[in-house]
Amino acid sequence: MAPAASPYRVLARKYRPQTFEQLIGQDAMVRTLANAIERGRIAHAFLLTGVRGVGKTSTARLIAKALNCIGPDGQGHPTIHPCGECEHCRAIAEGRHIDVVEMDAASHTGVDDIREIIDAVRYASVSARYKIYIIDEVHMLSKSAFNALLKTLEEPPEHVKFLFATTEVGKVPVTVLSRTQRFDLRRIDPEELVAHFGSVAQTEGVEVEQDALAMIARAAEGSARDGLSILDQAIAHGGGTVTAEQVRDMLGLADRGRIRDLLELILQGEATKALAAMDEAHDLGMDPASLVRGLMEALHSATRAKAGAQAEALLSSEQREFADNLAAKLSWGQIHRLWQMLLKGLSDVNIAPDPHEAATMAVLRLIHAAELPDPATLLRQLSGGSASPAAAPSASAAPRSTTAPATQLPADFPALVQALESDGKHQMAVQLHDQVGLVRFEPPELVVKPLRPLGADWSRDLAIALKGITRTTWTVSIADEGAQPSLLEQEKMAEEKVRAEVLQDPAVQAAFTAFPDAELESYSLTKGE
Repeated sequence: MAPAASPYRVLARKYRPQTFEQLIGQDAMVRTLANAIERGRIAHAFLLTGVRGVGKTSTARLIAKALNCIGPDGQGHPTIHPCGECEHCRAIAEGRHIDVVEMDAASHTGVDDIREIIDAVRYASVSARYKIYIIDEVHMLSKSAFNALLKTLEEPPEHVKFLFATTEVGKVPVTVLSRTQRFDLRRIDPEELVAHFGSVAQTEGVEVEQDALAMIARAAEGSARDGLSILDQAIAHGGGTVTAEQVRDMLGLADRGRIRDLLELILQGEATKALAAMDEAHDLGMDPASLVRGLMEALHSATRAKAGAQAEALLSSEQREFADNLAAKLSWGQIHRLWQMLLKGLSDVNIAPDPHEAATMAVLRLIHAAELPDPATLLRQLSGGSASPAAAPSASAAPRSTTAPATQLPADFPALVQALESDGKHQMAVQLHDQVGLVRFEPPELVVKPLRPLGADWSRDLAIALKGITRTTWTVSIADEGAQPSLLEQEKMAEEKVRAEVLQDPAVQAAFTAFPDAELESYSLTKGE
């Protein structure tokens, strides 16, 4: 009779790391742990944190092996290289060791679950060197459960070790964090994931194209487990051979080209064609939120290219070329404005009764905003009189306020401050007089350097006030470059200069000689002197 076929194991479980050498992307943590074990400085509690699928639970099991391994001869000590052969290593790997207790805090959140642990830690381990408690998703414990654990966690028996794992370390109380040795497991680099997935595919006897591996690694977002799950799906989808085209269809990456085309239509202002492209994508089953996120990803890649940053790993040559072209075409103001509108559009899509309609409206807003100048350019155009013809009033229109002649503008900065004071804008006048240094005064442009915080809308409010006084549109800018002292400081310096001149007067010096204890309290200058 033929032997029964062994049950299939998914790749994420089949290739779970069994040694620290197989744990990819966490070299810094392994080095620290190796030094601690070698020197006998083993903490009583460890906290492993990181995003999903980077190896937190696997690392906890490896630490349990490292601490309890006794070697093939039964005489071994804690080691960063557990043998994998002794009874303790095998039992821990198979999840059946009586002294290594794993608990899922998501389903055991209460104080009663923790009390069971507190009662059990008093007793020595049955066979292993240490009794080890692995608590996964520890942030899910209730407040009372955490409080019940604190005393035991701070002073556990010598034979007990705690290993905590969490994806949300911010939810773990500080009182717990301070009692543990923390390891932050980082996202795994895409290049390391590509190499790892390629090795797995080779072991499985499956041929996978390099571009397909790159797509899987990018979709995994730093998670080895997620990437192996995608690879598992791709192998089933491809029937033994995995091509880039198959992975692209499986992950919906063929829509990236569609998204790039849509972004081009948006920037060209082609509303009709853009809406037709969106309707086509919707008919093909593309999720509206994914479409908006795709636009954001393309814009983010262009932002990195414009800033001169290194291109994102595993971007195709086509994507890099598109990002470079987009970066050359868009100004910083346009990029920031489009990003904010896409962010708002994504929020609308997530809460709208009809996500497709919300995505459509978001794209229409982008089309109408793409060609608009940024606020700074618009102010320069208005102050230079270069308003568009459509904005010019017709002959029959009611007369509007026009730019005042240049002679009516303040002649200098002190005159501008005085004009604000005369118009009842006392606070603004005081701020300009006492709290800013002048960088440039070229009416109707004013550039100042604040000597103390003035508020986010201060320059806008000042420009509005100046326009109300002078009937001219002003450009008020904040700069961090060298500036003159404030008017208040200038007045103080002038006063000190006059005082010094008075003290140098021969008559005044003679008076101080005659009366050594005298002080100069006040003085007046005769007109003409």
